[in-house]
Amino acid sequence: MKEAVHIGGPASAGPDLQELLGQVARGDQEAFSRVYDQVCGPVLGLVRSVLRDPAQSEEVAQEVLLEVWRTAPRFRPARGSAMTWVMTLAHRRAVDRVRSAQASSDREHRAALLDRTPAYDEVVEQVEAGLEREQVRRCLRTLTELQRQSVTLAYYQGLAYREVAELLSVPLGTVKTRLRDGLIRLRDCLGVSA
Repeated sequence: MKEAVHIGGPASAGPDLQELLGQVARGDQEAFSRVYDQVCGPVLGLVRSVLRDPAQSEEVAQEVLLEVWRTAPRFRPARGSAMTWVMTLAHRRAVDRVRSAQASSDREHRAALLDRTPAYDEVVEQVEAGLEREQVRRCLRTLTELQRQSVTLAYYQGLAYREVAELLSVPLGTVKTRLRDGLIRLRDCLGVSA
């Protein structure tokens, strides 16, 4: 028959974990030292299996042991063993850390998506520009054919009055008059004050 091997020296015949927690609840630091020795390995192992990150696992294990010190008076032996109580604290704390990390990641992802969406003012400006273009098109349809051609060639294609006159085969004075009349009609149609 094989003999049980105890890591850290021979097994002590002192109080069990439940009794030690009772002493910790009364503020006994020596009892806490013994609780620590008994549970730190299993707590770290459980936390590491949930978190997988050694540095975070050590930090969470330390938080769990601090919680054991602070909440030892809440331990109720009728509800389960002392080790089960400690391991439940460890599991909850590890899961909380995972959830916290996931929530942080989700917030960062949402913030990154918000950075890619155009600002409200840009959207408003785009809509307003589109509405203005449509209103200009509607007002251009109210002009005579010669007025519309003259305005389009001079202002949208950037031609000089002389070039517009040559292209439309009309005298320069007629083009100037039609442009002036067309611009006045556009101004009135668009509701622009002079």
